[in-house]
Parts: sequence; structure tokens; C-alpha cells
Amino acid sequence: MAVKSEQIEKNLVKLTFEVSAEDFNKAVNNVYKKNAKKINVPGYRKGKAPREIIEKLYSAEIFYDDAINAVLPAAYEKALEESGVESVARPEIDVEEIKKDQPVVFTALVTTKPEVTLGDYKGIEVDKIDYTVTDEDVQKDIEATQKKNARLITVDDRAVENGDIAVIDFEGFVDDVAFDGGKGEDYELEIGSGTFIPGFEDQLVGANTDDDVDVKVTFPEEYHAENLAGKDAVFKVKVKEIKRRELPELDDDFASEVSEFDTMDEFKADVRKRLEEAAQNKAKVETENAIIDKAIENAEFDIPDAMLEAQIDNIIRDFAQRLAYQGMNLEMYLKYTGQSMEAFRAQFAEQAKKQISGSLVLEAIQKAEGIEAGAEEVELHLVDMSKKYNMELDKLKEALSEVEMENIKKELEMQKTIDMIVNHASVK
Repeated sequence: MAVKSEQIEKNLVKLTFEVSAEDFNKAVNNVYKKNAKKINVPGYRKGKAPREIIEKLYSAEIFYDDAINAVLPAAYEKALEESGVESVARPEIDVEEIKKDQPVVFTALVTTKPEVTLGDYKGIEVDKIDYTVTDEDVQKDIEATQKKNARLITVDDRAVENGDIAVIDFEGFVDDVAFDGGKGEDYELEIGSGTFIPGFEDQLVGANTDDDVDVKVTFPEEYHAENLAGKDAVFKVKVKEIKRRELPELDDDFASEVSEFDTMDEFKADVRKRLEEAAQNKAKVETENAIIDKAIENAEFDIPDAMLEAQIDNIIRDFAQRLAYQGMNLEMYLKYTGQSMEAFRAQFAEQAKKQISGSLVLEAIQKAEGIEAGAEEVELHLVDMSKKYNMELDKLKEALSEVEMENIKKELEMQKTIDMIVNHASVK
């Protein structure tokens, strides 16, 4: 394939490439075979009209769009490979020239990976990050476990108190009009938890079972649903049931029920150990992030807009997948939160920028230092993966594609690069 590469501007390349007349004609013929049965041609039964007759009747271009869609992906990938251009965003592709029995000429405007000018990345100085686990932290953790193991007792001889669980039906209104997402039934609301809008829970204190309560609130100015932000609202609430938590005693019996230990002293010691390990890990991660952030700050590069938008697309795609697990799609989510797609995308801009910056700088350092992950390192990682997923090593290797194996190698190289930067840093 003849590929012409032309630098249009910084981080933007124009590729001109073609698909041979023979290959394009094969694609057109395949499209004809798939679609012939759908086309009515006078004098012929459906699916029996020759391609030449259909093209005379409807023009030769009738099959072109589908044929282009068939040949373009592979042709574009081959053009990238032959030109050595590394694309970082979806290209703008046009058909430059298309004629019967002639090669089809395409042009693609390709956003390329920006060049990175590295600054200092060895000997970076950061302040030490440390977290201390206190007796209060241990007690709070134990009390959280105590709360999880509490029994809920129905209360029928008093009104709602702070700390109770109120089982309620509710519906919200703004200017006497019910709004989307403002209705619930048999909702278990812990009074004092701050789960609902400020002021909502306080107004249920003192209500009795079967009481109807008008709860008046004002949505915060920064509320996630723009159509409700700053608005006054009234919730019609029905108190259906009042429950209180009956907490178990914090004794040896409790320790044996919620853990593998026989005494509270052993249980407390284990809680402290777990919290200290978590604190050390948190400090380690934050220290590493601070060092990497400084290496990024010391480097110079420009992120193309198309690259940023492509990364936002990736973040939103992951977000949509998580929503799908909860039985919701992105359109439903935006409607519920009252956001436009533009506003929704904007909130991920900084996250996308940070992800791209880290990737660009770490990759540049990795190349500058010649850091690679050898076959033995990849093998050891696969062994760990096989143990984690309880799979035989050979079956795991068979299940992984070439792309996935290459990504594993890249991840190992990135981690080695991070380790190198951190090991050369100075923590004061």
C-alpha cells in the first residue's frame, strides 16, 4: 500500500492511502450478495437480479457506502503501520476519490501522540506522608462492626428519635409539581445519618407511626440535579414504621461471633493491625502519587484536544458499563441527575487530563531509561494471575489475546518505571 504522510500542524498528520480496485470490487460484490434479496428489480425475482442490472437501475454507487465500511478499518490500520504514525484519537476520514474499477483513495486527519520534554525525574523531593492509628480509630471501627451486627427492633410506644430507622413512603414536590426521582416507598432512613437533604431527617424527629408529615427543605445550590439546585421543595412523607438498633455487648462473645478470635483483646489487636497496614499502604500510595505528580510538573508537553476528548470518551464508557450493572443506562442517569451531556463530560476533563499526563510522562521516562519487562517477569506475573483466578497457567495463557499479553507487559514496564522514580526520590 502506498501511503503518503503530511504534517499538517503540531500533533496532526494527514495520511493519504488507497484500497486497490480489486479489493474494493470484492467488497462491493460481497455487499451485493448480502443485499440483493432486499432490492426490487422489475422482471426479476427478489435476489436474482444481476449486480450490473441493479447498478444500472440505481447507479453504481448503491453498494459503495457498505463496501467502504467493510474495507476502511483494515486499510486505515495498515496505513498507520506503514507510516509509523501513532494515533491517539478517532481520525477524521474522507473518501478523496472513488471511481469504478479504480483504486479508492482515502485521506485521514490523525491526531498523534505529543512529544514530551522531560524535566527532573530523579532525586525528586517530597514531604513525608504519615498516618497514625489512634485508640479512637480502633474504637470507631469496632463500633461500626457492632452497628452492622445490631438487631432492629420495631418501636410502637414512642415517636421517632435521632438514631432510629424510620420506614417511610415519600414524594417530593416543587411548586406543587412532583419531580422525577423524588418518590420512594418503604425506604429505611436512618435519622441523623445525613443521607437526605439537610433538614429532612430533623423534621421527622417526634413523628409517630402512621403520621403524615410535610417536610420542607431547600435543595443545596450545588445539588447534582441542576433542575432542583437551590429550589424550595415539600416532601409528603408517611411514617410507616419506627425501628431502633439493639447493639450487642462488646465482650468476648461478640469478638468470637464477628471474628476468628476468642477475646475482645485479640480482636482489638487485629483491628489495630489491619488499620495500621491500611494506613501504611495509603501513605505509600499518596507518596508515590506526589512523586509522580512532581515528575509530570517538571515535564513539558501539550495534550491535543482530540486526545483529551477521546480519554473522556473512555471514562464515560467505563461509567456507562458500571451503570449497566445497576440496571441503568446513561440516558436515564442524566435525566435523573438533571445534567446535560456537555456538563457531564466537563466534570471528567481534569481526570482525563491527569490520566493522559501520567501516561505520557511515564512512557517517556520508560523509553529514556530503556526500562523493559523481560519474559521471566511476564511469566511470574502470569503465575500470580493464575493463582488469583484459580486457573491453570496454560489455560490462562490460552485465554489471553496478543493485545492482552502486550498490555500486561506494558503495565509491568510502567510499574518498574514508577518504582525507579520512587527509589530515586528523597522523602523528607
